[in-house]
Amino acid sequence: MLATVLSSALQGIDATLVEVEVDLGRGLPQLTIVGLPEAAVRESRERVRSAIRNSGYEFPAERITINLAPADVRKEGSAYDLPIALGLLAAAGTLPRERLAGHLILGELSLDGRVKPVRGALAVADAAATLGIRRLVLPAANSREAAMVSGVEVYGVASLGEAVEFLLERIRLEPCRVDASDRFRAASSAVDLSEVRGQQHAKRALEVAAAGGHNLLLVGPPGAGKTMLATRIATILPALTLREAIEVTKIHSVAGQLDGDPLLGARPFRAPHHTISAAGLAGGGAVPRPGEVSLAHNGVLFLDELPEFPRHVLEVLRQPMEERRVTVSRAHGSLSFPASFLLVTAMNPCPCGFFGDARRACECALAEVRRYRSRVSGPLLDRIDLQVETPAVRPLELRAATGGEPSTDVRARVDRARERQLRRFGGRSIVCNAQMHTRDARRHCALDAVAERLLEGAIERLGLSARAHGRILKIARTIADLAGEERLQVSHVAEAIQYRSLDRAM
Repeated sequence: MLATVLSSALQGIDATLVEVEVDLGRGLPQLTIVGLPEAAVRESRERVRSAIRNSGYEFPAERITINLAPADVRKEGSAYDLPIALGLLAAAGTLPRERLAGHLILGELSLDGRVKPVRGALAVADAAATLGIRRLVLPAANSREAAMVSGVEVYGVASLGEAVEFLLERIRLEPCRVDASDRFRAASSAVDLSEVRGQQHAKRALEVAAAGGHNLLLVGPPGAGKTMLATRIATILPALTLREAIEVTKIHSVAGQLDGDPLLGARPFRAPHHTISAAGLAGGGAVPRPGEVSLAHNGVLFLDELPEFPRHVLEVLRQPMEERRVTVSRAHGSLSFPASFLLVTAMNPCPCGFFGDARRACECALAEVRRYRSRVSGPLLDRIDLQVETPAVRPLELRAATGGEPSTDVRARVDRARERQLRRFGGRSIVCNAQMHTRDARRHCALDAVAERLLEGAIERLGLSARAHGRILKIARTIADLAGEERLQVSHVAEAIQYRSLDRAM
């Protein structure tokens, strides 16, 4: 007897259809799984056998062949346990085969028959909706996540027995429904920009970075508040749209980092330690998984103590910063992960941390300072639009009753600036000034004669690259948007130039 169950395989952050074909034939009792299964899939033989028996069903004592088609797509993970078990029961006659039609099924089985959660439920539901499959049976723990996709009825089951009874229509399960607006209302932050004392110049840089999507580097002595500032930039970024939230949730689901949330309503903030590997930052592995740059998609990637990261690790940032995607190539194919993130970094000005500090003398030789800063390559620094000095905060500022504007006020200005940019780019894939192409910059960043002379003088004096020239224009465009002005003024260009502090430092 032959039975077929529809399931799915993850490829990057997308899912593709897999047919689980179960055949019972003559011969000595054994179970063989073919179709490029990884170790976790091959081990499902023992989980499925125990789950069927412990759920009160008879395991077929025949020669069993299970094919996962298409056979040229690598299958990994434990999500095939439930479809394999239901396919075996259908092939043995316990479950009518026609009851499986029109259902896409996935789930991991424990030895007692309980159905355990799996990765990528949202991506699978999205693929099912695209393929016209209207019923999805999966672990109850994943049901709210998958229900975020419209057009699919999602049924969560807690055990193999419950799945069988549901397919036999002996019990009735209601499809899971989730109100996405609840997740957005629940998204809030425990920190606020008003908690930061002093650092008005750095706060302004944060506002410009958030308004235009510009990468930011904070340079200052220990204790100046660099990390405190960086962790609060997420509080002034525009709220996620539903489309962006689904993209973010899909990535975290594939990576197994949802922690039960059906939808991530706040922009991600990722802060990996400087001991991270290149694969951990950009993504990779034998079966490629999203890295930190993809987990920060539509959010913030914060790298503290930037020179402490190995140089070869930092260099993997250059491609995703430009293309907003990461491509991981392996012998069996290439996968792409989205990686449109706002990069925020922080570093000390020198090894001891007090180079240029007016209150404490630096103990480092100039050669040591240069060697320390050279750990971050010039091409990478060139891609960081705003380079801002954060001097030590004065005691009088620390004792101030308030730190200034709350995040809600700054965010309101950022929202207005982003709205101007969305209208300017007319529904294209560009959502902020930092993503402008060269032809867009020529059109929207035109300068008058005075501003042009100012910029030319700064480029010659600081020795800026063509890329830095373009980024200054984009920053000036953002500053003008924050001011509500359509034409770039000299003041906008002058403020943009001063955000290249490392170019002026040495």
